[in-house]
Amino acid sequence: MKTLKQIYLFPILMLISCGGGDSGGTPVVPPPEPVPSPLSATLIFPENNKECTEGTVENETQSTVNFQWNSSENTDSYEVNLKNLNTNNSQRVPASTNAVLITLNRGTPYEWSVTSKATGTNTTAQSEVWKFYNQGPGIENYAPFPADAVFPKRGANLASTNQVTLQWTGSDIDDDIASYSILLDTLEIPVAELGTTTENSIEATVSPGQTYFWQVITIDSQGNSSNSEIFSFRINS
Repeated sequence: MKTLKQIYLFPILMLISCGGGDSGGTPVVPPPEPVPSPLSATLIFPENNKECTEGTVENETQSTVNFQWNSSENTDSYEVNLKNLNTNNSQRVPASTNAVLITLNRGTPYEWSVTSKATGTNTTAQSEVWKFYNQGPGIENYAPFPADAVFPKRGANLASTNQVTLQWTGSDIDDDIASYSILLDTLEIPVAELGTTTENSIEATVSPGQTYFWQVITIDSQGNSSNSEIFSFRINS
């Protein structure tokens, strides 16, 4: 008789280690650090509400002035915003440092400010707005600076009312403002005179549902005058 031998096959377990190898996935890149927003610059020269007597005279009508301000934090470049207050024409002058030379008309009032910028962000910062007169030949008494609206602000919408107190600020190098003449109208170029005052405010009677345009004419003791921009506001119904 033949003896049958039974052979038992035991499975071989293979342990596979998971880890320590390259998974083949895309590495996670941390987001970049946010760019800090620039801070506002502090203006130095030309000084506010002063006559600018420094600069290089180019000819009878123009001189070059060195605009200066304190460097602001988190800032890579600047832009000088300049407005001729006689014509209301504006220009923007780029600067990589905290000073820049600009050629101006002599005997002319200007308004200026500085915008701080930083690479990698669209956020900017604005300085204060200063006014000055660029010195002119033979001028003994300068006209006042154009007045600025305090209330209502340009384009304001006011609650329904029949009475509004118009308010503004005025300044003059010679400090001899004598009076203000106020125009108020529903026409875009106002012609109706509301009144004359030595104060910086005046009462106005208005009607709901109307848009008003107003302007301040500043007059000094020598009869020199300046016209403000035309401001507007609306009285809601």
